[in-house]
Amino acid sequence: MSLISVKDLTVSRGGMPVLEGLEFSVSSGEVLVLRGPNGSGKTTLLRTLAGLQPPYAGVVSVDPDTVAYAAHADGVKATLSVAENLAFWAGVYGGQEIAEALLHFNLDALRDRPAGNLSAGQKRRLGLARLMVTGRPVWVLDEPTVSLDAASVALFASAVKAHVAAGGAAVIATHIDLGFEERVFDVGPYKARMDVVRDDFDEAFL
Repeated sequence: MSLISVKDLTVSRGGMPVLEGLEFSVSSGEVLVLRGPNGSGKTTLLRTLAGLQPPYAGVVSVDPDTVAYAAHADGVKATLSVAENLAFWAGVYGGQEIAEALLHFNLDALRDRPAGNLSAGQKRRLGLARLMVTGRPVWVLDEPTVSLDAASVALFASAVKAHVAAGGAAVIATHIDLGFEERVFDVGPYKARMDVVRDDFDEAFL
């Protein structure tokens, strides 16, 4: 079952198209890895898939209520404990249990520590643990392994494996090998022609 479908999509940054003519779909049980040099438009594409900005042209077919998005910011509240952060997000997304996420990302021993006192890697693990409490089938992830050591990267990879094995899907922009079966989509060939500009486009962020 297709969870994301993209047809003749153009995405833009600052009102200027950066990628055009994109066509792909992502099905249940599948991981799509985006590749391309820094500045090539991967983040802009992910934000468009997540509904944070509208397409410049073309169609993105995905139910916004199925998407959980994680970008460079960890999205943690410094004054709340690790467990309170996860409980907050679980409440926002519908009350998923937090125990499994704490254990999976090796955070249980830190459950009562204020998030502001965590290391960069611990904050990243907490940010990624949020994915597990959303209950949402589509994970859209922008460089999720930043600040993670090798052991923590392995924890993240196993979480993605379990997610897709349960029928979920993931779209991930990353430069590293996560060690699981994936389909690679290189955005390089879709670099937009700079002479294509629509005067009527309003790039309002949602």
